[in-house]
Amino acid sequence: MAEKILAMVEESLDDDQAIDVKVIPLAGKTDIAEYMVIASGRSARHVDATTEHLLAKLKRAGLRDVRSEGRENKDWVLIDAGHVIVHLFRPEVRVYYDLEKLWESGVVERDVNEASTV
Repeated sequence: MAEKILAMVEESLDDDQAIDVKVIPLAGKTDIAEYMVIASGRSARHVDATTEHLLAKLKRAGLRDVRSEGRENKDWVLIDAGHVIVHLFRPEVRVYYDLEKLWESGVVERDVNEASTV
């Protein structure tokens, strides 16, 4: 199930031209999810639109407990899709918080075009 959700997330981010998408496997690190995805939008508007599209796609796929936080500021939006946690940032906010560094040992850089092969 986690891989299917991850593939939907990657496809949606690719469709919306999210920037610098990184997938972090969380197995053995935490029980909160199986994957964390970190990506950037070009602007607050882009982050918001990307969030809206991803939430709609996940809900259409039947995921009912998807939650999001941070949409009012559009700087950093967290989407909790159960098995997959997604962080969408404006670029300068992403640099400031540097979540990749916190999870450094597990960062997997992916071209979102690989989403269809997962």
